[in-house]
Amino acid sequence: MDDPRALFDLTGRVACVTGASSGLGRQAAKVLAAAGARVVAVARRHDALAGLVAEIGNSAAMVAADIADRDQIEAVAQDISDPFGPPDILIHAAGINTREAADDVTGQGWDATLALNLSAPFFLSQALVPAMKDKGWGRIVTFASLQTTRAFPGGIAYGATKAGIGQLTRAMAEAWSPHGITANAIGPGFFPTELTQAVFDDAKRAERNAAQTCIGRNGRMEDINGPILFLCSKASDYVAGQVLMVDGGFTAK
Repeated sequence: MDDPRALFDLTGRVACVTGASSGLGRQAAKVLAAAGARVVAVARRHDALAGLVAEIGNSAAMVAADIADRDQIEAVAQDISDPFGPPDILIHAAGINTREAADDVTGQGWDATLALNLSAPFFLSQALVPAMKDKGWGRIVTFASLQTTRAFPGGIAYGATKAGIGQLTRAMAEAWSPHGITANAIGPGFFPTELTQAVFDDAKRAERNAAQTCIGRNGRMEDINGPILFLCSKASDYVAGQVLMVDGGFTAK
């Protein structure tokens, strides 16, 4: 039997991570680089990306861009491919949550949320998939949410996009898995990121969320490492169209 640790080796692979300037996107970029991949980090904040690239070293590059601007997708896809070649792995971690009550949602906020959370993952994938098809191998990982299947207060626009991510993931798997390109999603529970800062600033609320899990605590950044490596590596060759909830059992109760 071959060494099973080789299933998670990403040496020679190129990965692109959107939303890499902070939170789970940043964590994903670091763990993929540690597993041997060359990583292109994408986000709007140049300085934050520069800090990440400095931390990772020569195996990382950055593209400062707004992927919600659909007119720029083809140019951004080319910029992503320039440093190391077209990516084999594409992680969609960029996202926003306006936290507006249903009665307060504006057209502008709704459109911005859909553009970044739902439209950008599809159109950027569409732009980068042809090169994956040429190689006969690819990994697309989107970020779902607890709100993919559950409704939270103030989350109607965000929740709609994350429910959409669940179906987008299945549809991309149906379309592209025959070409060796799997599409899956990770549904994180409560992790300490910029998007969830308001939750963790409320100690009692954070405690209630932890109590809702089966494990009895909220997520730590390192808890995402294993699921990311699994879905981005050879270890998940026969996994497609799935949403893996990394939530400590929050959705099991």
